[in-house]
Amino acid sequence: MKEKAREARQEQRIIGLVPTMGALHAGHMALIERAKKECAPVYASIFLNPKQFGPKEDLSRYPRPLEADVEKLTAAKVDGLFLPDAAEMYPHGFSSYVNVDGLSERLEGKSRQGHFRGVATVVLKLFEIVQPHSAYFGRKDAQQVRIIQQMVRDLNLDVEIAVCPIVREADGLAMSSRNAYLKGEDRKAATVLYHALQAAAGEIRAGVRDTLELQRTIHKVFDGEPRARVDYAEVADADTFEPVVRIAKAAFVLLAVQVGPTRLIDNLRIEPVGDELHTEL
Repeated sequence: MKEKAREARQEQRIIGLVPTMGALHAGHMALIERAKKECAPVYASIFLNPKQFGPKEDLSRYPRPLEADVEKLTAAKVDGLFLPDAAEMYPHGFSSYVNVDGLSERLEGKSRQGHFRGVATVVLKLFEIVQPHSAYFGRKDAQQVRIIQQMVRDLNLDVEIAVCPIVREADGLAMSSRNAYLKGEDRKAATVLYHALQAAAGEIRAGVRDTLELQRTIHKVFDGEPRARVDYAEVADADTFEPVVRIAKAAFVLLAVQVGPTRLIDNLRIEPVGDELHTEL
């Protein structure tokens, strides 16, 4: 992979990278589609990173449909698949990690301690190996994206982070590899995240700026779905991910919710446009 990357850079070609953990869905393919419009060659990586899973999390049951993933990447005409194993990425004696302080300790970082250390470490390694000019990430993982942006800035990395819109199922559920865990009534119940964000967006369009009022609206929606257990429902500054009391600039409504055995995340982007606030699901 490093040899391929060196060759492409020597030929002044623009390398695009779409990092994934496999179990590819339409959200991943949208990242690849955009990358192919902006870069050549485009590489996808599949690496189920053990460093970002806690001891009680779902590493052992995470979906691994490699053959189907390769078929999708072949159909999308990516220029290559980087498919390392854990022993290659973390050889015996591995002891170097990346910590993005502050941002990594809130929300997802608080609920999944050590998660973002694993994310930042593997993404830095992928950037070093693949040497992309641009790397493509989905906005569903908004906090992860912000942490990667901070790492790139702080470490003077020569890569542009492209953030792509959330891709949703027809009923609004944000696409995720973990959606494969949702069965029967749990799958129906999972749409409550989208409905809660829709309710928040409606309140914002109606002029609500107080975050406590927004949270009350969100929790009222979740109260109507007994299968859902809220980990957090927060309104946070889009730059610092600190909680905000009143929305006056770019922010996110961020959700983490347990539906049956499956933990789901989703978000609503809030962006000032003139004197108004624009919302993006």
